[in-house]
Amino acid sequence: MTRRAPGGAAGGATWRNWAGNVVSRPAAVLRPRAVEEVQAAVRGAASRGLRIKAVGAGHSFSGLAATDGVLLSLDELSGLVHADAATGRVRFRAGTRLHRIPALLEPYGLAMANLGDIDRQSLAGATSTGTHGTGLRFGGLATQVTSATLVLADGALLEVGPDENAELLPLVALGLGALGILVELEIQCVPAFLLHAVEGPEPLGGVLESFRERTEQEDHVEFYWWPHTDTAMVRTNTRLPGDAVRRPEGRLAAFAEEQLLANGALALKSALGRALPATIPAVNRLATRVYGSRDLVDRSHEVFTSPRRVRFRELEMAVPRAAVPEAVAELRALVERRGWRLSFPVEVRVAAADRLWLSTASGRESGYIAVHRYWGEHFEEVLREAGAVLRAFDGRPHWGKLHWEDAASLRARYPRFDEAVAVRDRLDPERRFANSELERVLGP
Repeated sequence: MTRRAPGGAAGGATWRNWAGNVVSRPAAVLRPRAVEEVQAAVRGAASRGLRIKAVGAGHSFSGLAATDGVLLSLDELSGLVHADAATGRVRFRAGTRLHRIPALLEPYGLAMANLGDIDRQSLAGATSTGTHGTGLRFGGLATQVTSATLVLADGALLEVGPDENAELLPLVALGLGALGILVELEIQCVPAFLLHAVEGPEPLGGVLESFRERTEQEDHVEFYWWPHTDTAMVRTNTRLPGDAVRRPEGRLAAFAEEQLLANGALALKSALGRALPATIPAVNRLATRVYGSRDLVDRSHEVFTSPRRVRFRELEMAVPRAAVPEAVAELRALVERRGWRLSFPVEVRVAAADRLWLSTASGRESGYIAVHRYWGEHFEEVLREAGAVLRAFDGRPHWGKLHWEDAASLRARYPRFDEAVAVRDRLDPERRFANSELERVLGP
């Protein structure tokens, strides 16, 4: 087990998340290569009276992984443990990055059932924070977890699955890192499939008016509203069999879309907006005309995910699906009323209801509304006030994004909140895996 920090710094070096808004200085940074090394690290932290936290890619905007104790980088705890092509169940080590999973599944003819639009996260980090994609018939990534192995506060292993401790799976699958260190996860995969992707601009009013019907009819649908315009970019993905004919985007077109427009142009317009905020409305209107239509058929992971190289800060709230049109309208009114200039689009997605105790979609079909701020801009005022608007629609904050909720405000929005806290109290009575973020959202 080495003592290098993520990125190669020495143990005890300053750690920052991807967005740069969370900073901590751990007493030590360890990179375990085996489950036994994780167990030893937890026991060692306990013997020194230190807290211990695991981190994957550090792609969360919240402080769930920050610690002044021992930081475990799970980058070396990566890869496939075993796969069953007949059942579609595949077991991975917890630090496996999402973008490496398609190649691991390819020999078995399998794919993950759904993905978000970023694949840089670790598997355990993505499931533990409630990462999701879009599609009314599909839950977040944590709903794909069928079993897991957890290192507890005393270093012992806890197996959770259909045959052992099954009652804990709805919490362990999405546990915020509060229960222990996830070291292995079994995922229910599906036969590999293609997606027919169609993207183009539409009037925002029509998109909101048809939102309910469209989310029920399409396999996967999302839209991006450009503030200060009446236009949304709408993406729909239709699932096709794995042996359907691929019609991928050409290399030049893909480069133009993903590198020049989605990243290069966005970086340029965001930097311009930071320097000259008054230009943002005009630039956003120009963007709705420049970003063209797309129509392609490709492997699922190629369509679901896109590179995100422009850094930003983000708040995302899950509201009841039926409330999305009104919530977006209220958010738009807030932007106009406050006179803000927002260069990043507002993203809207949907997910199926699930039974996970701390899932933002627990017990209800959900619409996700995400507000972004370019990394160089002041973000707190905009994101706080946007969060307050969405909270009024019974919004639940994405655990991995920025928000200002606490246990008192969250308890009423999660029917099994107190049960989840009781399990944490039982599994980690000394708060070995706690930090200030968890104390805020779950209680001290």
